[in-house]
Amino acid sequence: MQHRRPQKPELRLQPTTLWEYPSQHYGEAMQGDSKYVGATPSYIVWNMVQRYTKPGELIVDPFCGSGTTLDVAKDTGRNARGFDLAPARPDVEKGDARSLPLEKNTVNLVFMDPPYGDHIDYSNDPACIGKLSAYQPQYFRAMHRAFKEAHRVLVPGGILALYVCDYFEKKKGFAPVGFQLFLSMVEMFTPKDIISVVRHNKKLEQGNFRKAAEEGNFFLRGFNYLMIVEKPLPRERERRA
Repeated sequence: MQHRRPQKPELRLQPTTLWEYPSQHYGEAMQGDSKYVGATPSYIVWNMVQRYTKPGELIVDPFCGSGTTLDVAKDTGRNARGFDLAPARPDVEKGDARSLPLEKNTVNLVFMDPPYGDHIDYSNDPACIGKLSAYQPQYFRAMHRAFKEAHRVLVPGGILALYVCDYFEKKKGFAPVGFQLFLSMVEMFTPKDIISVVRHNKKLEQGNFRKAAEEGNFFLRGFNYLMIVEKPLPRERERRA
């Protein structure tokens, strides 16, 4: 019997730290493009936008991909700018997450869904962070620069949300990407929370992948992290110093 996903639930603020939504998109319309490899589930962006911004405020996505964040911002009455080294559509600006054409202290929310390894070819640009291996320190240095840039452009009290997954290769083993990036972020941000988001990846349902995991005694990636941190207010920065 073919397995059927449950129908889309009502879109609402998630009240716990375990999130599951059975579709890439909320409602009848599309936000971004589900055919884009590594597309961000739009309900995740929606929850961040609704919790941490007000209508008219500015949201920035430095790894904008197929434009999910831009579509959610439009749906919710927010302003948004999206950047990518390989823009997938006209309203995504060409730009590098480590050097954004934005003034400091001007952004209310930065949402990042970055590459977390070199297993997907996102761009021919040699500067692409997706060309760096999660087993090498160069990847984490590059992401630290992206976090520093997010810190620069965010207003005090602004939010950085990072949607990312750990990585595993049978020959190389486990790469704890999430924890390492979180430690990098909290060098300059105040932690707010960590969410576990259930992954609805078709590969997880395929028998050959499950069999390989069982026989090889490793785990398939069943969830993504959503890590939420805040740019400290001036007094908080003084106390931390």
